[in-house]
Amino acid sequence: MCRSTIAVLLFGTCLGPAAEITIRVDTHKAEFRLDGELVTVYHFGPDATKPYFWPLLAPGQVRVTRGYPIEEGLPHETKDHRHHRSAWFCHGDVIPEGLTLVPSSDRHVKGADFWSESKGHGRIVCTEARMARRDTLVTHNVWQDSAGTRVLDETRTISLHAVADGRLIVMTTKLQASVAPLTFGDTKEGSFAVRVHDDLALNRKKPKSRMVNSSGDEGESTVWGRLADWCDYSGEVDGKHVGIALFDSLANSPRAAWHARGYGLMAANPFGRSASGFPARKGQSDLVKLDRGATLTLRYGLFLHAGDEKTGRVADAFRQFIGLQKSEDEKR
Repeated sequence: MCRSTIAVLLFGTCLGPAAEITIRVDTHKAEFRLDGELVTVYHFGPDATKPYFWPLLAPGQVRVTRGYPIEEGLPHETKDHRHHRSAWFCHGDVIPEGLTLVPSSDRHVKGADFWSESKGHGRIVCTEARMARRDTLVTHNVWQDSAGTRVLDETRTISLHAVADGRLIVMTTKLQASVAPLTFGDTKEGSFAVRVHDDLALNRKKPKSRMVNSSGDEGESTVWGRLADWCDYSGEVDGKHVGIALFDSLANSPRAAWHARGYGLMAANPFGRSASGFPARKGQSDLVKLDRGATLTLRYGLFLHAGDEKTGRVADAFRQFIGLQKSEDEKR
């Protein structure tokens, strides 16, 4: 539960003559708008098992992620994987040394499972949300098991940018082993993820649906488990050609392998190794570990665009994403 009551705030930053960003923060959510149009709402209230973005709207105000389970009863939607809540960040197995946790119902999980919503799953609980630099949302989260035992602390910063004729959400997470040394378990179930609108999913076999990565690989069989700077899903929703891409910062260490599926999941996973089954991690057993008090910072982008990855200028948007990070680093 968010312990701070946050007054309603409204801030704007001009990113050029045609782009004004506004962020409106309420007690349990934050609205991000571009030139007055809603781009997304970030939900971090006590009812959420983990914070998530929903809806996510491409240019033309087209939803590009699935509504279920946040909004039920939409026509022709799939109802699998209830834990796929539009767009989110977490990991499926976080193992704190020396702490006794409530066991997960998944026998493969050695620590706390923040990915699924099966019996014994963990929760990511927001304890603070505030504005920074008048154009960025900063939240503090506590990752805890189902009994409320603290596993780690996280500071998350989120901003919205107009780039390459589309809408770019930048999320930076700082994970801190505040309680005990941590190991991020070897599982494919992670980490910065979206569940795309069903009409985009390859399994629907719509003529314009595509999944492609920055290397030009296309389709689940060549994208899944590989390394790439970005991955993009596009297709036609309500008669409009739109897409959504995830960006993995060049500065991230480790870089992500892609847990991307034809049924509509697309996730950048920096923690999976050989046991995850990722082809790019075959034979690797170097699990990501943090000493007590140490931190790991990762940065990702979520780009909403018209058209496919070419007409939607996804590669251009990725270059601007990298440029934004360099600019932020220079300010520091």
